[in-house]
Amino acid sequence: MDLDLGENQLMIQKAVRDFAAREIAPYSAQWDERAEFPAGVIRALGELGVTGLLLPEEYGGGGGDMLSMVVALEELAKVDASVAVTIDVVAGLCGQLLVRFGSEEQKRRWLTSLAQGETIAAFALTEPDAGSDAAGISTRAELVDGHWVINGSKVFITNSGTPMTAFVVVAAVTGRDEAGNKEFSTIIVPNGTPGFSAGPPHRKLGWHASDTRPLSFEECRVPEANLLGPQGRGLAQCLWALDAGRVGIAAMGVGLAEACLQLSLAFAKERYAFGEPIAKLQAIQLKLADMAVGVELSRLATYRAAVLMDQNRPFKKEAAIAKLYSSETAVKVVDEALQIHGGIGYMEDGPIARFYRDAKILTIGEGTSEVQRLVIARELGC
Repeated sequence: MDLDLGENQLMIQKAVRDFAAREIAPYSAQWDERAEFPAGVIRALGELGVTGLLLPEEYGGGGGDMLSMVVALEELAKVDASVAVTIDVVAGLCGQLLVRFGSEEQKRRWLTSLAQGETIAAFALTEPDAGSDAAGISTRAELVDGHWVINGSKVFITNSGTPMTAFVVVAAVTGRDEAGNKEFSTIIVPNGTPGFSAGPPHRKLGWHASDTRPLSFEECRVPEANLLGPQGRGLAQCLWALDAGRVGIAAMGVGLAEACLQLSLAFAKERYAFGEPIAKLQAIQLKLADMAVGVELSRLATYRAAVLMDQNRPFKKEAAIAKLYSSETAVKVVDEALQIHGGIGYMEDGPIARFYRDAKILTIGEGTSEVQRLVIARELGC
């Protein structure tokens, strides 16, 4: 399997890296401190082609592949994980759900504005009593007089309450099969629909500049045509979306860990202790070496999962491996980065403290580390 980046992917990497250095890095600390959603930057990333990178050209997208998206997310996460996850949800979750399962009318209505960065979207799966157990959701949708009537609540939903939010893809119970088991479907709920409301933003440990809210549905009515794909296929759609989303989260872990490695290496060469740069101390060298190993292995696992996805080959196990290893590595690497930086790393004046707060959620979102291990075990035939 060839994991080398092609000419076009290298161009995307450079374009996103330059944009991030110029338009994101100088303001990340400010957005984080104020918990400010950077709408202007998301629109600018649309103009750059990043929000539409994975979307088909006929809907205004770039027609790119998942490996290109991984490269872009990696560069964004090097400077701001909040921006990276916003793009990941738009392009890797919601956009791909519509591309793969949406009707032609749904694609033409929603994808062009997503591709151009004019709007964003949210994927509403998690509930107060249903997180890792996706099949445990209780939000219900009943078909009444040509409309889906939705009742229930969601929590921890990214991109759900911004002025740019156009719609939410809602997972709901729409009936029961012949065996009496719950039947799940996904339904597009436009922002502003009566009965649909987003609560105040959650106060989070990290990802402060990412919009995350609880959602409420009370007799929320949308047209029957807003059903995404066939009725009863929602759980399969959600599980596929989670697999794809795990590749994006893995890419974010790679980017965050790479940034911490590079910051630590530069600091170790400049910081003097006992009359010499601490980079000459074997204890620091061993830390940096372990960090580099983790970054490179995470990148290889993530690129492999992305390539398999691009080739339309099974990638569930590889996505889980990449997400598990990359996210846990990011937590370890940023912890060592803070240790190397010492007191300076503990201060909010620099990026290490923000990276430290942003890293942990990577082991939770899109399925916890425990869930990834269960997925891998099942794929092994256990």
